[in-house]
Amino acid sequence: MPADHPGAPDAHEDRVRRPRPPGTFRIGQIGGVDVLVTSSWFLIAALISVALAPVVEETQPGLGAWKYLAGVAFAVLLYLSVLLHEASHALVAKRLGYPVASITLHFLGGATAIEGEARSPRHEFWIAVVGPLTSIAVGLVAIPFWMLLPDGLLQLAFMGLMMANLLVGVLNLVPGLPLDGGRVLKSVVWGASGNQHRGTIAAGWGGRVAAVAVLAWPTLLDPIFGVQPTFVDFLLAVVVAAFLWAGATAAMQGARLRRRLPSLVARGLARRIVTVAGDVSVAEAVRLAQQNGAGAIVTLTSDGRPMGLVNEASLVAMPEERRPWVPVSSLSRGLEDGLSLPASLTGEDLIRAITRKPAHEYLLLEDDGTIFGVLATADVDRAFSQR
Repeated sequence: MPADHPGAPDAHEDRVRRPRPPGTFRIGQIGGVDVLVTSSWFLIAALISVALAPVVEETQPGLGAWKYLAGVAFAVLLYLSVLLHEASHALVAKRLGYPVASITLHFLGGATAIEGEARSPRHEFWIAVVGPLTSIAVGLVAIPFWMLLPDGLLQLAFMGLMMANLLVGVLNLVPGLPLDGGRVLKSVVWGASGNQHRGTIAAGWGGRVAAVAVLAWPTLLDPIFGVQPTFVDFLLAVVVAAFLWAGATAAMQGARLRRRLPSLVARGLARRIVTVAGDVSVAEAVRLAQQNGAGAIVTLTSDGRPMGLVNEASLVAMPEERRPWVPVSSLSRGLEDGLSLPASLTGEDLIRAITRKPAHEYLLLEDDGTIFGVLATADVDRAFSQR
């Protein structure tokens, strides 16, 4: 199953539990990584149960309604193997020093949220390839159980486990994004050309070719295998092809956007500041800012340490007649964790920092702790769109 792009390590992020996306349930952790299940999984479990009911009834007659429970048990077993696939992505990524936000099981399988971009082709290769290899290994381990067990539900379960994992492992090695094989292709092209962007574009086109092939597959069943395609075959082909095409397109667009990131430099986007005590009136703070040609106001404590950032939108919204009577601290936001950033941040590190702690303004500091300026999110967005 596809793993999200890996990125630079952040020890603090690993210790903080992130909010769950809507519609997901946390069922535990593996190696410190949250395991989430989407509500869509329950739908696919029910569909698997209904689809397998006739096979279960044929294998073990007389179960009655219990045959549906056997189908649910198989769905759970199948998704445990998917979890092993995703956990292998997560554990290898953490081993290589990348933060992993979560593992999510959903109706199409699973996804591992590894943040950002890989730092080298070798890392990209190993994080990607370990998932399909794990699925193939699970399928191979299931073979002797399927062959040695007597006829019955257990043998049926191991046969399904074998077939599903071998199929998932092999198909995930198809060289196209968003499949793991696409990331393998990306790492190979990246390593050969020295250009990560070129690797992503090549793998993205591979994903689009795979999407077209999947869409055409039902029409080939009759001429190649003599099997008449059903409505379900066409429906599945459309769903999987749409998933592949959308994932490949998103990856290609993301690669083009990331080409612009190196030109984003926090220091170059910083606004000049004026510093004032928190009890100074808004009118006086604005006068000082205009006098000094400053684009931002920072409030200080009595001993001269930065205390807060004055919000530009709140300042503009305040009527002028009230400004002489309102302390500027009432319009400022305290400097919580994540609102003070190094002035040296650039590119993807800069985007990651402001995404981690969304705000309108950030205080930029030099390495020695002195104030350099204020970074406004609006300025970052404007600079990115212009580039």
